[in-house]
Amino acid sequence: MIYFVGAGSGAPDLITLRGQKLLRQADVIIYAGSLVNPRLLEEKKPDCRVYNSAEMTLEEIAAVMKKSEREGKMTVRLHTGDPCLYGAVREQMDILEQEGIAYESCPGVSSFCGAASALNLEYTLPDVSQSVIITRMAGRTPVPEREEIAALAAHQATMVVFLSAGMLEGLKERLLAGGYQKDTPAAIVYKATWEEEEAYVCTVDDLPQTAKAHGITKTALILVGDVLTHSKYRRSDLYNPEFETEFRRRKTE
Repeated sequence: MIYFVGAGSGAPDLITLRGQKLLRQADVIIYAGSLVNPRLLEEKKPDCRVYNSAEMTLEEIAAVMKKSEREGKMTVRLHTGDPCLYGAVREQMDILEQEGIAYESCPGVSSFCGAASALNLEYTLPDVSQSVIITRMAGRTPVPEREEIAALAAHQATMVVFLSAGMLEGLKERLLAGGYQKDTPAAIVYKATWEEEEAYVCTVDDLPQTAKAHGITKTALILVGDVLTHSKYRRSDLYNPEFETEFRRRKTE
């Protein structure tokens, strides 16, 4: 069996209990060494074989998985955050399906959740934003034309931009082209939930200068939207005494 496991956003204690259990049982671990906290490997068995996928191609990763399966061993493919976001897992799963190899997924805490915790942030505030757009800038790897940053920015929803910390001048330009104002709140969160975590609130206009001032060029998320100032939202109906739910009658006094 191959298990795709989310390592969490960085702090080793943010892996799920299920993920930790699988790591402890694994005979083979293939981990994303460029982003996964190496302290998680302290959970492995003494005789567990470990491979760093940052140094491997898809074909090499697949070869390790197939060899492990032939030997009757259990493999954990350890991805950063949650594998469903920018994890390149589908192509691995397709190979396993072609080979008739069983696999399962174990979710993890994504870094976009870790970034919110760094700022004690709620992404979805009533009358401010009820949607979160998770995206990235086009770089060496393109994005579909319909998902260009300016097109998404036109929605004025909360945005979380991955893999773009080194392209902030371009990101700023596309956000402004999409309709955000220069003074729209923004934030840069570097290595969310790691010991080295840094978080800076600024504006869309100040994004490049803020990153430059703190030497941030990678491993950071960019957050955009009025939820960052949490000053214009309406009280939620969820706990409003005048709002009746399936579990609570309306209370008028």
